[in-house]
Formats: sequence, structure tokens, C-alpha cells
Amino acid sequence: MKYTTLNSYLKELFGCKVYKLALDGGFTCPNRDGTLGTRGCIFCSKGGSGDFAEDRSLSINEQIERGKARVSAKIKDGKYIAYFQAYTNTYAPVSELKSKFTKAINHPDIAALSIGTRPDCLSEDVIELLDELNKIKPVFVELGLQTIHKKSAEYIRRGYPLEVYDKAVEDLHSIGVNVVTHLIIGLPNESEEDILNSVKYVCRRTDGIKLQLLHILEGTDLADEYRAGRVKVLSLEEYCDLIVKCVSVIPERVVIHRLTGDGAKRDLIAPLWSADKKKVINAINKALSS
Repeated sequence: MKYTTLNSYLKELFGCKVYKLALDGGFTCPNRDGTLGTRGCIFCSKGGSGDFAEDRSLSINEQIERGKARVSAKIKDGKYIAYFQAYTNTYAPVSELKSKFTKAINHPDIAALSIGTRPDCLSEDVIELLDELNKIKPVFVELGLQTIHKKSAEYIRRGYPLEVYDKAVEDLHSIGVNVVTHLIIGLPNESEEDILNSVKYVCRRTDGIKLQLLHILEGTDLADEYRAGRVKVLSLEEYCDLIVKCVSVIPERVVIHRLTGDGAKRDLIAPLWSADKKKVINAINKALSS
């Protein structure tokens, strides 16, 4: 099955292998600081989905250098993307955002900036800042949508309606920023049709897509739901089947940034098969090529 991978897209864009360095800007989230809630989205880990990011106590430059050291054995003559991953990375005063993002984007080894955030945290002054940054080096903004369906959004405590996502994409595209949309595969009570409708909807808008397996992590409210028997997780075979169907409706112009995802093994409750990342990737690739 033919589709556009992130690796091939970045090689074409930058002319070499590119690695993402996961950084922690020290931000929080309106779903945690009391603005919308205090417990976060139902699935979100205590690390704010940034469990593999660098230590937030370090400076941005120190985090970049540590990230480079981690992948030094894999990269010989490549480039890096500074990926602000943990929590909501546009949820702070613009002066603070500008300071941290500018330090990252001006680092000589950084080829682009990637910012993970919520669509409801992109005010006009943040859009202006992203416009400035995008004139220095390419900027990618990753939006945590997860689903287009209202009941599912309420269940996971997303905290904003679908129209907010639509406006965010429009605003980001107006300044030439590349948009990547996150979707979760396997949310409770979502049918195959529901999942495919989410994929089709975002692919009419987004530049890139991340497909994320629903997994249960310790310390989340989803873990309580799972233990109470109200949440079922997918088998590897079921997940591979869904991924094949999702990829079949993703146009080639939309870059697939991820076909699965995993949490920290120390916190993983289910599905346990997701801990074997190599096995999962091999199974997905086999399903896509068959």
C-alpha cells in the first residue's frame, strides 16, 4: 500500500536523515491547572504525553545537546527537529514562548521546530509568534484532536468542540505553518466507521497525521475505567487491521508521522503487546504490504 512516510518526507524536505529531539518546555495545560480541569485528559500520563522528553529542569540548549547524544549512534550526517512535546506548548505568556522557541530554532543543529499543543491554545498573539518563527525555519504544529465525535471528546475530557480545531487549522495554514493532527485509535464505543470518519475528516484539512493506539497507563483516570471493566483494548491483529483501513483512506499528500504509539513501559497496563515496539512495527508493515 502506497503512502507518504515521515522519513521520506523529511529526507525530501531537508536532503538528509532527520531526527526529532523531544524537549520539555516546562509548560502545563488548561486541563490541569484548573482552567478547564485538574486531572487532564482521561488518557494523559503524568508526564503530559511527554514521557520520553528531556528533563525540564535543564535549559533548552542543554536538552538539545542531551537529545543529540542519545541518538548519536544512529545519526552521522543528519539534522534535528526540536520537538516541544510535553503538555501544552503554547499555553504560556508569549514572552516565555518566544524565549524558549527562539533558543531552539536558532540552535545551529536544529533544522525545524515542532510544537505539540491544543487547538484552543492558539490565540492571535501566539499565531503571530509562530508566523515570525516560521520565517526563520520551518514550523510544524501538532494538534491533539484525538476524535471528531462529540461523545468521545466528552468522555476523554478534551475540553473544546470540533469547530475550534477547524479554526486552528485555518489560522495555522494562513501563516504557512505545517499542521499535524493526532488521532487515537480504539477509543471506547467508537466503531470502525467512526474511526475512519475521523481520519477522512482530518485528512481534508491537515498536512500530516499521527495515529495513536489507545493504551492504558498507570496514574490515569482511563486506568480506573479499564480496571472497572468499562474499557476494552485492541488486540495486535485488530489494531493492524484498523491501521490498514485507515491508511487506505489517507491521501498521499498527507504525511503519516506515526502508525502507533507506546507509553513508558514502567506505567503500561494494557495492551501489553504494545511494549514490544519492534514486533508491533513489523506486524503493521506486514499487514500494509499484504
